[in-house]
Amino acid sequence: MARNTLAGKGKGRYNEKTGRDYGYDKEYQATPERKRYRARLNKKNREEGTYGNKDGKDASHTKKGKMVMEHQSKNRARNGHNGKATKK
Repeated sequence: MARNTLAGKGKGRYNEKTGRDYGYDKEYQATPERKRYRARLNKKNREEGTYGNKDGKDASHTKKGKMVMEHQSKNRARNGHNGKATKK
């Protein structure tokens, strides 16, 4: 398996000024439901040939439960990635 070239490129998740940790909720992400959710997305990405090739595409769940390929910045911004959810 290839090395993750994006690892360690971002800033730390802990903000010294506010004392706030912006990291993921480990307990929530470790639940069986979240693991199945991520596994389903990863499987779809692999099937589409987009997993790990840095093409900027993500598998995205629609409101009706269907999965579609979408640009990762649009997908993650809409879903509140990094606390920056867009307003509609």
